[in-house]
This record gives sequence, structure tokens and C-alpha cells, in this order.
Amino acid sequence: MKTLLQINSSLAGEHAASTALADRLVAGLLARTPGLAVVRRNLGAEPLPHLDAARLAALGKPAAERTAAEAAIAAEADAVIAEVQAAGQIVIAAPMYNFSAPSTLKSWFDHLARAGTTFRYTAHGPEGLLTGKRATLVTTRGGVHRDRPQDHLVPYVRTMLAFVGVTDLEVVYAEGLALGAAPRDAALEGARVEIDSLAARRAA
Repeated sequence: MKTLLQINSSLAGEHAASTALADRLVAGLLARTPGLAVVRRNLGAEPLPHLDAARLAALGKPAAERTAAEAAIAAEADAVIAEVQAAGQIVIAAPMYNFSAPSTLKSWFDHLARAGTTFRYTAHGPEGLLTGKRATLVTTRGGVHRDRPQDHLVPYVRTMLAFVGVTDLEVVYAEGLALGAAPRDAALEGARVEIDSLAARRAA
């Protein structure tokens, strides 16, 4: 069965523009892909803990040496990795917070990046192991930052996905959402049009 993984990272819950746009893309892919299964992870509602020394130590230990608490920590990271491993497509909904990604999305990437499992070091540098997948980033912003130095969100997501082997990434922007009703409506409508076209191209 084909699987699509949707990652929502907004703190705005059901009112999040990024989630609504990502939902539209997923609905379009579902309509065009018979048998597609969708797995959703809502990092805004159920955030992964940020890494600390104890959590990092637990993830680095062999399974046989972990305590029960450490095994539970490892299981959380294993679930993150398993979801990505099983997915043929990944849709990430990410609003820009203070010029970068939500901290919950960074925590998700911190749990996803595991040496020997999702990437490995070679004589020629790191090599991602989660290859053959397509990803779409749907990002919303209050201002206009696309392709500008202050946009640290898109380069970060692109770098982290490529690090684990996901290099086929398309980005949908909805910008200027805090600049008034007219700019907001125009930006959202433009994103919807782009999403509908993208769904037709991305359908598996």
C-alpha cells in the first residue's frame, strides 16, 4: 500500500493556514491515488520532547543496555523514523516563526536523523538512506521572505531532508498573511491554485 506522511507543525491548531493548505494537497493526492494511506503527525498538538543530555544518551545506547525509561525514549524516535521509512510522499506544513521553523519541527528532525539508520558517514561525506521519496513543504508567513537572507526555514528543511536522503522537494509559499485582508486572500488563493496543480503532478 502506498503511504503519505503529513507533518503539521503549527501551534494554531484547526485555525492554521499551513495545515489547511497541506490538507488541500493531501486531499488532492488522495483523490488521484487509489489505495493511498495517509498517516498524520501533529507536532503542534503532540510535540516531541526536545533533545536533552538524557534523551541523547538513551538514543545512543544499544537496545540491550537501555533502561525501561530509555527504551521508551528510543521507541518515540523509532516511531518517527518508521513513519518516514514507510512513506513514499511527505507533506510538511510549516509556518515561519521568527524567520525559522517551529521548534517542534526541529525536534522532529532531531529524532529522525540517526547515524546508521537514516544516514551514514562515508569516506565521501554523509549519505542519506531514506531515498526514493517525494516531499512537499507548505509554508506560511506573515511577511514576505521568499529567497531572502532572513528566510531560514526553507533552507533548513531542504538541508535536513537532503541529509537523510530526500532530495525531491517542492515548496509552496503563502506569504504576506499579516499584511491585510486583501494580500492574505490573494496569497492563500495563489497557494491553492499552485497546490491543485502540484497534486496533479505529484499523484503517484
